[in-house]
Formats: sequence, C-alpha cells, structure tokens
Amino acid sequence: MKRLFDILVALVALITFAIPTLVVAVMVKLTSRGPAFYWSDRIGRNNVIFKMPKFRSMLIDTPAVATHLLQNPKSALTPIGDFLRKSSLDELPQLFSILKGDMSLVGPRPALFNQDDLIALRTEQGVHRLVPGLSGWAQINGRDELPIPQKVALDVEYLQRQSFWFDIKILWLTALKVLKKEGVTH
Repeated sequence: MKRLFDILVALVALITFAIPTLVVAVMVKLTSRGPAFYWSDRIGRNNVIFKMPKFRSMLIDTPAVATHLLQNPKSALTPIGDFLRKSSLDELPQLFSILKGDMSLVGPRPALFNQDDLIALRTEQGVHRLVPGLSGWAQINGRDELPIPQKVALDVEYLQRQSFWFDIKILWLTALKVLKKEGVTH
C-alpha cells in the first residue's frame, strides 16, 4: 500500500508542480553556470548507492560533502540557491526518484555517500533497511539542526512506529514546516 500511495502522490505532485518545476529549472540555468539538476550520490535501502536529483542550489565546483561541513556554506550558494533551499523547491526532482522506487515520500533522508558516521549508525540500528524518504520523522523534528545521534534515534523511532497514518502525519507536518521555512540552517 505504501508503494502505491507513493506512486499516486508523486504523479499528482509532478502534474501539479509541472509549471513551477519548469520555472525553477529555467531560473537555475539563467542565474548560474552549469546544469539545472545536480545528481547526488546517496545511500538508499540496504546501503545501495543511487543517484538522487535535486535542483542545483550550489555552485558547480562545490565539494560533495554535507553542507554543514563547508567552511562558508552561504558562499557556495547560487544566486537563487538560498531561496530554493528555504522553500524546499530544490527537492522537487526527487519525485522522479519516488516513481523509480529509489525513494519513498516518507523515510529517513538519504545520506550522502561519504557520511560514514551517519551510515554506520543507521546500519547498526537497522535503519538502513528502510527506503529513504523525501521527508521523515527526523526532518520534521529538527532537520539540519539535529546532531547525527539524535537524527538516527528519530529514524529508529520511525522504523518502530511506521504505518500509513504515521506517514500521513509526517507529510502533514512536513507541509507546515515547509510553509513556515522551519529547520533550514543552510
């Protein structure tokens, strides 16, 4: 049922946001050098690496590390990068990853391929068995502000509590957080 729900919601969202998606792609191209999309190597279910698309919010020569590890994250942003991140519009292309099955609407956010500490702790706790999500329990309980052990504890709580209605609650709270722009630090 979760997979069917993911596909239906992703299709509706892609149709609903088709024009905004096109506008964002054009804006990224017009305001910075490089492609509109950035394909990030991410850790999927069972620690398998997959390519996750995002609208490019960083300059093309930015290292592929977690944003909080950059010395000055703001200096690596494209002219519209800050807006894309705070509005979460940079995440729209991940709807294609949901259709493909690499991601779900709800699950732990996919780690970067080089976030060894996060990957190891999730594997130790069994979280690696989950399909990563566009949003998740940790996302709505702190997002970028959470230290890794706390993020993984919330991922474990999701693993233990997962259900259709819990996913609906997380999606609802995600929409509220996005509208309020809460929890985005870079």
